[in-house]
Amino acid sequence: MEKHDRFDGFSVSVFLDDDGEYIAHFLEMPNISAFAETPELALHELEVAWEGVKESYQKNGEPIPVAPARKEYTGRFNIRIDRRLHRALAIEAAKAGISLNAIVAQKLARETPQHG
Repeated sequence: MEKHDRFDGFSVSVFLDDDGEYIAHFLEMPNISAFAETPELALHELEVAWEGVKESYQKNGEPIPVAPARKEYTGRFNIRIDRRLHRALAIEAAKAGISLNAIVAQKLARETPQHG
């Protein structure tokens, strides 16, 4: 982790808009944004905005949002799927000699970038 993580683990995007101003925003919460004439100033303004948002949450007794990368996960994931897909996955798992959960986890792991 950085010495000073001014955005609390949230991912930030900075881009030049059609009006020639730089806009910085959180990818996970695009409604929190700031703009300025340079990328550095846009990031500074986003930092100011984020501090204001956190103060507002605290003032209203609400929990401050936590970045997905900072949350704790149980590893449990439930999803409903089409019964034909369920059947096909169950058959594939049986042929591979592994559980349905294992085959789905393998498929998800192949398709999803792993982040620490």
